[in-house]
Amino acid sequence: MVVVSQQVDENFAHTKTCKPASNIFTEIPEVDLLDPDAKTLIVEACKEFGFFKVINHGVLMESIARLEDEAMKFFNLPQQEKEKSGPPNPFGYGDKKIGPNGDVGWVEYLLFSTNSGKLVLPGISESFWSFVNEYLSAMRNLACEVLEIIAEELKIGPRDILSRLLRDEKSDSCFRINHYPPCPELQHLSCRNLIGFGDHTDPQIISIIRSNNTSGLQIYLKDGTWVSVPPDHSSFFINVGDSLQVLTNGRFRSVRHRVLSSSLNSRISMIFFGGPPLTEKVTPLSSIMEQGEESLYNEFTWHDYKKSAYKTKLSDNRLGLFEKSSTHNK
Repeated sequence: MVVVSQQVDENFAHTKTCKPASNIFTEIPEVDLLDPDAKTLIVEACKEFGFFKVINHGVLMESIARLEDEAMKFFNLPQQEKEKSGPPNPFGYGDKKIGPNGDVGWVEYLLFSTNSGKLVLPGISESFWSFVNEYLSAMRNLACEVLEIIAEELKIGPRDILSRLLRDEKSDSCFRINHYPPCPELQHLSCRNLIGFGDHTDPQIISIIRSNNTSGLQIYLKDGTWVSVPPDHSSFFINVGDSLQVLTNGRFRSVRHRVLSSSLNSRISMIFFGGPPLTEKVTPLSSIMEQGEESLYNEFTWHDYKKSAYKTKLSDNRLGLFEKSSTHNK
């Protein structure tokens, strides 16, 4: 019998575990952006899963590798050095605590705004900032390309009807680098998995995720099962966010997802969250609505929704408060 030390007990006192989900999801839509059928494939994936993978994206792997190396240099600093860049308010360094409402995970992270200038963070070098800005430019371009493909396929007006929200100089986008340290003590947790980041949907319009070759990301399917996403460090995974679900009046699905920590391998992920300006009204696009179709949601501004979302727990149904039907409210 293995006895878990008191220190391990303390480390995991507030961190949730779950039973392992052995299902590897082999049906994730893969979209080659050079494929003439990319438009159709992206829209189908957004409707069915709210999640897909893109290849031939045009982002240089060298720039990704440089940023990842700089991030790992930061996360490998002594804890007291890293903590000089936190706590996040809301931007900066955070450790285990996720947001202000009691959510905890086996994760440390750096959170950046994309439009408020350079934060003064002691552990962030000039080269780190340079690589962050280079990466953000590439992610914004990729997100806008995908949104323009969607607008074209749905025939919902000007090609930039969605992408303009991210290109706006007041766009409220953000960038997060998550580090899930290896956790050898997991082998003592009776075959349970430690939750690195709890289940949630992203409130923004679109999210672009890239991680190293360590597994952990899971998505929630319509049939109520959690499935593991095979890692692919050379590709990007794209999530539909709550705001895009509203803009399409529920045609697209905001995907629920989570991350499980590994007992042996360090996982690092970089997520670009494409958000609209704070004053932007989020409501189903009139050009997408069919004759006689009613909106499923009450109109709100991104500021309203962001303020509401960040008062909730991760797993709450954030859109529930804004749905016209109360049947889905928690």
